[in-house]
Amino acid sequence: MAVEIQIRENVVVACLSGEIDHHSAVGLRETIDQSVIQAKPEELILDFSLVTFMDSSGIGLVMGRFRLMQETGGRLVLQNLPAPIKKVMRLAGLDKLARLD
Repeated sequence: MAVEIQIRENVVVACLSGEIDHHSAVGLRETIDQSVIQAKPEELILDFSLVTFMDSSGIGLVMGRFRLMQETGGRLVLQNLPAPIKKVMRLAGLDKLARLD
């Protein structure tokens, strides 16, 4: 699993790729959190366009980033979700915490 971080004015975009599982989620959390803490964005976008697999660790990853953005007064957006992952996100109720684009 890899993540590419792009920081624009008031926005951090984390482009995720590969598989999100319990092994990869730790590194993703650390990288994304570090970028958010440094940039203090109004919006964090998690781009799932290149994610090929996600287990429940992905839900935990999203929930933790939601909490982080709440603490900083920002919002979370989940973008380019493959259909199966979008379905899982909705079933987990994450569409009530973050905007699903």
